[in-house]
Amino acid sequence: MSGGVDSAVAAARAVEAGHDVVGVHLALSRNPGTLRTGARGCCTIEDSMDARRAATLLGIPFYVWDFSERFKTDVMDDFVAEYAAGRTPNPCMRCNEKIKFAAVLEKALALGFDAVATGHYANIVTTVDDAGRSHRELHRAADWAKDQSYVLGVLTTEQLAHAMFPLGATPSKAEVRAEAEARGLTVAQKPDSHDICFIPDGNTRGFLAGRLDAADGPILDRDGRHLGTHAGAAAFTVGQRKGLNIGFPTDDGKPRFVLEVRPITNEVIVGPREALAVSELAGSRFTWAGQPPLSPSEPWACEVQVRAHADPVPATAFVRSANVGSEVGSDVGRELGSELVSELVVTLDEPILGVALGQTAVVYIGTRVLGQCTIDRTVSAVPVAGAAAR
Repeated sequence: MSGGVDSAVAAARAVEAGHDVVGVHLALSRNPGTLRTGARGCCTIEDSMDARRAATLLGIPFYVWDFSERFKTDVMDDFVAEYAAGRTPNPCMRCNEKIKFAAVLEKALALGFDAVATGHYANIVTTVDDAGRSHRELHRAADWAKDQSYVLGVLTTEQLAHAMFPLGATPSKAEVRAEAEARGLTVAQKPDSHDICFIPDGNTRGFLAGRLDAADGPILDRDGRHLGTHAGAAAFTVGQRKGLNIGFPTDDGKPRFVLEVRPITNEVIVGPREALAVSELAGSRFTWAGQPPLSPSEPWACEVQVRAHADPVPATAFVRSANVGSEVGSDVGRELGSELVSELVVTLDEPILGVALGQTAVVYIGTRVLGQCTIDRTVSAVPVAGAAAR
């Protein structure tokens, strides 16, 4: 129970369904703030008090579990390390993977509970195969505008077996708020939390500046021409337009965007918007949310989503073994050497813009989440001569 309306209503529905429910609030910060900052964050003392009031109204036990140390290691430190390596991580994915459905579920099962229920908007569907075996699948929520299946794409088959999402079939967030109001929950009109909970002021660059050694470095175009100087490559992400401070326009007057961040050489590569187009992406850190494809190495039609609020796009995916180090122009390949790895490869029917290494690609078939990968490499749809990937 985060202290928001979604988890409060999810708990109420679980109680109403006849389950033996215990409310748990996660203390994820070593020094939590007393009050929320606008609609940012979800882990303040005020939030824990809101969660406790909701649990009291529902008549269920309430506990605060301290996962601040593990959150720092698995989410915050990972976030900083990914930026230091020139990638753009999604901390909500790591939190769901490492905290809510790993650390919390592990402790819950050890204490004798059957499942962890959350206020996420997603559905779990149970299917039966030809042999009579049942399988659980993760699907989109009924309200696609609030659908959160993307950030749950990291869940494994075992975790899905012990997960509950009571809000998944709800037509809209307005209905959830109306239900909370009718139940007398004081959080009925509480604003949604958003952005990164451990950066409540929204200043990611400032957060990273205090944790990474920043050094001036060159801003280059795709042909290697020096355009300007930056104060630290780690502060940039692919697709970024603001903050380049190059000082003079392109020949055609169009804006430049960050195309690549090279932490080893401390270079930021910029270029026109069309150069952000990507035709293929791949990642060796992939998982299946339930049953994998019958023949993963054979190409299969799907849709892929690369951001929580992005539209899914048609694609073809398959799993292959690849010598990552042989990919020309791949920073990831240079870091890993010539290691042979299995990777999930997604070839896009039409190029998409601004895909950064470190982002998560979630693969869907219809409404079902089939699996996900952390993007290790991309193939540009507009390659520079002699470079096929970044």
